[in-house]
Amino acid sequence: MIYRPLLLLLTVCQLCLPIEAQGDDRPNVLVILADDLGLGDTSAFGTKDIRTPNIDRIFREGMTCDSFYANSCVCSPTRAALLSGCYPDRVGVPGVIRDVPADSWGRLSPHAVLLPRLLKPRGYQTAIVGKWHLGYERPDRPNDHGFDFFHGFLGDMMDDYRTHLRHGHNFMRRNDETISPAGHATDLFTRWACEYLAERAEAKQPFFLYLAFNAPHGPIQPPDEWLQKVKLREPQMPEKRQRLVALIEHLDAGIGRVLDTLEKTGQAKNTLVLFTSDNGGLLEEGANNGPWRSGKTHMYEGGLRVPCAARWPGRIAPGTNTNRTYLTMDVFPTVLEAAGASPPAGIDGASFLSELLGKPAAAGPRDYYFVRREGGLAYGGKTIEAYRHGDWKLLQDSPFAPLELYNLVRDPRETTNVAKTERKMLAELSAELRRQIQRGGQIPWQASER
Repeated sequence: MIYRPLLLLLTVCQLCLPIEAQGDDRPNVLVILADDLGLGDTSAFGTKDIRTPNIDRIFREGMTCDSFYANSCVCSPTRAALLSGCYPDRVGVPGVIRDVPADSWGRLSPHAVLLPRLLKPRGYQTAIVGKWHLGYERPDRPNDHGFDFFHGFLGDMMDDYRTHLRHGHNFMRRNDETISPAGHATDLFTRWACEYLAERAEAKQPFFLYLAFNAPHGPIQPPDEWLQKVKLREPQMPEKRQRLVALIEHLDAGIGRVLDTLEKTGQAKNTLVLFTSDNGGLLEEGANNGPWRSGKTHMYEGGLRVPCAARWPGRIAPGTNTNRTYLTMDVFPTVLEAAGASPPAGIDGASFLSELLGKPAAAGPRDYYFVRREGGLAYGGKTIEAYRHGDWKLLQDSPFAPLELYNLVRDPRETTNVAKTERKMLAELSAELRRQIQRGGQIPWQASER
């Protein structure tokens, strides 16, 4: 339960290292992030009413992480953790960043060093296609934080997958240029990713592509032809579920096109592909989070446990699994290690590359912390948290509710709160949770405090 101090600001020397010897040891890296995809909403999980052959392919051809957690139960904090390797409140993003200042609960720290900056000394070209959700204006945009190329959407969600507007504003960008493309957002992000991969096939340097779809986040708007497919196949399925399944299957087809592009351009063999989701699915929209309790916006397992798989032909054995627990922030050091780069001191993430490659796990047992800050009457600008220590999980799912304690080995579905009977464990974990909250509180999360 001891944490290393965070060094948010790297020295000039670290950021200006010369490009190291370039060779075939530097894989391309493709991180695919779905938005609100529940753990049970792939056919790889065994769910019978959905067909996701392309997502399943990543699981089948690589390693499945059976105990993978998002860093938060909502979007922005998890995305900040993925790109920084830190707990999200330690880089200024405890809650969702929105274009309405009165309802925005984070701002990415200007001192946060994101993944693309650390890949540059290894000669990588870096890009993000899709949803950013970590800031709307300079200096909070992707290019400001080291990405060479951005083609996507700055905002939290779209009010319509076809108009791409949010609150009447256009947040679609190609780098700094405002664009107004026509088409369903999933199709656009798919096409732009494929175009980028085709361009990089002609280059002589490796790439890092962060492909962040906004599907299946609401509004649930699948293309009509995909919805009709599901209705014909599953006529007894509730309409709400039909629409979500169709949106996910449409997303799966887009992922298939991206994987096919890697094959056609000859890049697949030397590309590490990581796939996961930013949080659990939203139950109100018909999501399937497997056997776990609750879903998106909540600190129970259904809101935090997400699908994850990694594929690297010839390096990661197909059809393999790991039961060790990893978090989204662990992607950061994993990608750096694969690229031959060292992570900065003080991050919270731990690489799981050795286990992906069939070697003993490098990281020992750890405790885990989850946070979400939110507004409105239900939250009042306060936070909810969860803290995991071994078999035990402490959580507060409402800032106005008592702490809850569960033993996840004896009670994986969190049905029996033992806070009143396990007083010693409650006290120990409560103390550790307070320490973690204090660490996060050292970093401002509002622009007015900078």
